[in-house]
Amino acid sequence: MSSALVARSAFNRNVAAALARRSLRPLAVQARGAADSAYVPGGPIYRGTVNDPTPFPPPSKTHGSYHWAFERILSAGLVPLTVASFVTSGTNYPIIDGLLGVSLVMHSHIGFDSILVDYLHPRKFPVLGRALTWVLRATTVGVLVGVYQFNTNDIGLTELVAKVWHA
Repeated sequence: MSSALVARSAFNRNVAAALARRSLRPLAVQARGAADSAYVPGGPIYRGTVNDPTPFPPPSKTHGSYHWAFERILSAGLVPLTVASFVTSGTNYPIIDGLLGVSLVMHSHIGFDSILVDYLHPRKFPVLGRALTWVLRATTVGVLVGVYQFNTNDIGLTELVAKVWHA
């Protein structure tokens, strides 16, 4: 019984050593061809995958430093706008109430868009990333329409928060 176990373990060791000597990686690289990949000491680098460098986007005023400055101005402007809307009554100053509603929605849109850009990049998730970006845009438009309707046809955002605060 024990001689059978010794023979079986020796056979397994010999098979594992033979497989380790003859790696399958060189066969896979030869099967793909030299035009598809270039072999480097760390392994093959394939074209058209995450190994490609990120292309530079074309210059645009809606991205880059202008975009960053707009985000910071909007975020910093929310503090005095929120204070001003709660110090004054929303029904007496509907412009401030409307600005607060639009600013909060745009601030939220920029934040959720940053999450999608960082974690669901279209290069890695080509379908899901673009689909969720359009869902976010449609949701933002819907919320803006809802905020407009609520501020014009109902009590407004500031009065709603005041009623909930005192309830």
